Amino acid sequence: MTSPQELRFDGQTVVVTGAGGGLGKQYALFYGSRGANVVVNDLGGSFKGEGKSTKAADVVVEEIRAKGGKAVGNYNSVENGEAIIETAIKNFGRVDVLINNAGILRDISFKNMKDQDWDLIMAVHVRGAYKCARAAWPYFRKQKYGRVISTASAAGLFGNFGQCNYSAAKLALVGFTETLAKEGLKYNILCNTIAPIAASRMTQTVMPPDVLEILKPEWVVPLVAVLTHKSNTETGSLYEVGGGHIAKLRWERSKGALYKADGSLRPGSILSKWNEVNDFSQPEYPTGPANFMELLEAAQQLSPNKPGEPLDFKGKVVLITGAGAGLGRSYALLFAKLGAKVVVNDLVNPDTVVQEIQKMGGEAIPNKANVTDGDAVVKSAIDAYGRIDVLINNAGILRDKAFTNMDDGMFDIVMGVHLRGTYKCTKAAWPYMLKQKYGRIINTTSTSGIYGNFGQANYAAAKCGILGFSRALAREGAKHNIWVNTIAPNAGTQLTRTIMPEEMVQAFKPDYVAPLVVLLCSDKTPEPPTGRLYEVGSGWVAQTRWQRTGGHGFPIDQPLTPEAVLKVWDKINDFNDGRADHPESNQDGLKSIMANMGNTVGGKKKSGKVDKEILENIEKAKKAQAQGTEFKYDERDVILYNLGVGAKRTDLPLVYENSDNFQVLPTFGVIPPFNAVAPFSLGDIVPNFSPMMLLHGEQYLEIRKFPIPTEATLVSYPKLVEVIDKGNAGIVVTGTTTKDARTGEDLFYNELTVFIRGSGGFSGPTKGADRGAATKVHKPPQRAPDAVVEEKTTEEQAALYRLSGDRNPLHIDPEFSRVGGFKVPILHGLCFFGYAGKHVVQTYGVFKNVKVRFAGTVLPGQTLRTEMWREGNKVVFQTKVVETGKLCIAGAGAELAGGAAAKL
Repeated sequence: MTSPQELRFDGQTVVVTGAGGGLGKQYALFYGSRGANVVVNDLGGSFKGEGKSTKAADVVVEEIRAKGGKAVGNYNSVENGEAIIETAIKNFGRVDVLINNAGILRDISFKNMKDQDWDLIMAVHVRGAYKCARAAWPYFRKQKYGRVISTASAAGLFGNFGQCNYSAAKLALVGFTETLAKEGLKYNILCNTIAPIAASRMTQTVMPPDVLEILKPEWVVPLVAVLTHKSNTETGSLYEVGGGHIAKLRWERSKGALYKADGSLRPGSILSKWNEVNDFSQPEYPTGPANFMELLEAAQQLSPNKPGEPLDFKGKVVLITGAGAGLGRSYALLFAKLGAKVVVNDLVNPDTVVQEIQKMGGEAIPNKANVTDGDAVVKSAIDAYGRIDVLINNAGILRDKAFTNMDDGMFDIVMGVHLRGTYKCTKAAWPYMLKQKYGRIINTTSTSGIYGNFGQANYAAAKCGILGFSRALAREGAKHNIWVNTIAPNAGTQLTRTIMPEEMVQAFKPDYVAPLVVLLCSDKTPEPPTGRLYEVGSGWVAQTRWQRTGGHGFPIDQPLTPEAVLKVWDKINDFNDGRADHPESNQDGLKSIMANMGNTVGGKKKSGKVDKEILENIEKAKKAQAQGTEFKYDERDVILYNLGVGAKRTDLPLVYENSDNFQVLPTFGVIPPFNAVAPFSLGDIVPNFSPMMLLHGEQYLEIRKFPIPTEATLVSYPKLVEVIDKGNAGIVVTGTTTKDARTGEDLFYNELTVFIRGSGGFSGPTKGADRGAATKVHKPPQRAPDAVVEEKTTEEQAALYRLSGDRNPLHIDPEFSRVGGFKVPILHGLCFFGYAGKHVVQTYGVFKNVKVRFAGTVLPGQTLRTEMWREGNKVVFQTKVVETGKLCIAGAGAELAGGAAAKL
């Protein structure tokens, strides 16, 4: 790739879906500034997929036009991709770049997931991407030029708790896009996938504000610009991007273990070489399936396999979908031989296999339900045997067609049977597995899904989606002893008979796949394998995983440009410089980005021009009005918060909703504003901003209405109060008013003061204003405390408190805490603030305002000692960590409410 002076898109038309905010908006603004005609598509709904409005798109269009760019709005759902592309053709006569960015979240644990949660995510993310790409494809082919970007996520790559639907959809897009890349290459249609980590309406609900600050969408745009430019040659690739860091991912496959492909191959045989199966010391980096003919020939030269350890499935109930022939039949026969009771599901003919099992003395029943009716499939197992221990999702169909000729019916039926069928059967079995605290699930992907394949955009999307679903489900199931693994089998079946010569079909017996499936459903593997991917066939078994380049981290205190990305393009794509790793989780995905948070050019005195810009930005930010962020809570949330700050089961007014005096602790007032969207960015109002340099210095809370309701819908409006220049640091004070959405009355007012090291020296004011109680520092009197409360926190305190909204991984994930310089995850500052506030309330009654200064850290399990002095209507207090003797809260004071609100 050459490095042009500036990457331009003059005369090209770029379609961006979901472009009314977040990433999509930044894409649209960028392309508009670089000469492109931009179609700004946005349905205008919520991040959950609810509602509709033209405003979001119109605002972005006007912004592009105001800067001299060309743009039009489109308000269709991405499921109506034809209308979106038609907008481009009607207004600009062509389409050159499609960025499939639209997305929603419906996060919920799998046991509580409803079909609507699943279907809506699939419709927007997967079907929407398919519909838009399908509509643009004829134009791309005709002009022999096109660029497509699909949007995956770490949740899809690694699986994430509470996101089985989202993980499935996001990895589906990887398989889909890999196939488009293969089909589009000869027409100069280049298709790539990004896994961005960026602040948006979707992520603000699950990420802490200080991390969101550095994950600005602007960090993602330059990579996408490079990949969509005419000078790009990269296609079929996957990149992780965010927070100033860019890296490339690819599949890595172990050399695997080879076994003689004959009747001696048993589950115990696989187990005897299990270390070889998982040995990555001589890996391959495939872009397609292994050479199974070669493997089969080599396998036939081996001596017969040792039988290995015998497996016993007596008492276990095994349900296999699509078990009337091929792979499913082989699985059913082998499980039955090992003593399992087998439910043979097949839409056409399960009876023949049932009879085979019964003739050899086994136990089996037929089921003819469609896998899309998972309840009916699983019902047979429960009615006949009262339980289900093993579920093998194997049923499938093919509707292969070149993408240019694929119709919606072909796409929908393959997605329905493979991906939705897998979801439905698993959903029906899940409650039983949870109840019995035991389950083994094998899902079936394909090398077409993992690597993409000509004529199989539908099949690749469905099969890769199954892998994303499995990985997320494995995380939810692990603690319940439910293991979920995925296989990519190579076998001669009715499915493959349409694309393989008959002699190959005969040679690639399903019998050579079944032993691995049975082994993974046993309890005999050396470690509990769950969430893994295995390729298998012809007497060969190997594990496949991600490999990621070391990539490149850009300074986070400077804007990133596409041209800067191009300069280090080789480094971003280099897997062989000794820095590559193998990410397996969301935390691994964030590791490089978190490590880059301290990467600044910073430290040097900024020029007067930059000082002036910072000061102008501060004045603009002070005038900016927040749109308001909604926060709903009920009695459950109140109890959860109270428990999070140490309430005991005997504190009935705090933990029992039917208590006559059930109430909200006043410190709960810090919770509603936590994820409120501010109308300014910290990176704009201080120089050299890095969240790694940010400390929560002070907190002021005012309760403006008593009694605090035990359930309500609130709206919080953050506003910049002041920015103070301390030379080597900056201090930012944000004031947030929280109102009752029903009455419009003020309920809480918070002032959050953050201290940012390395972000001073911008010629700003050196001293803050006096705002009375909000800025007062309370000095303890020179006498023994009037009251002391000592209370031990639990080891689980941070894990419990985070459920009230502060999901910062620093407080739960040891990897993150180490990056932050702590040996173990620390307790939230606002958690021990809540403890101290509770001590004041229990000793002197409810207060109407409280101001604290954070002075140190607390580890979960340590003991807090709050020392209090009554001074008229005020309580001056400080809190120490008993084990260290050090203060964690200093200079604190609370003004008592008095009257009816006073006593707990």
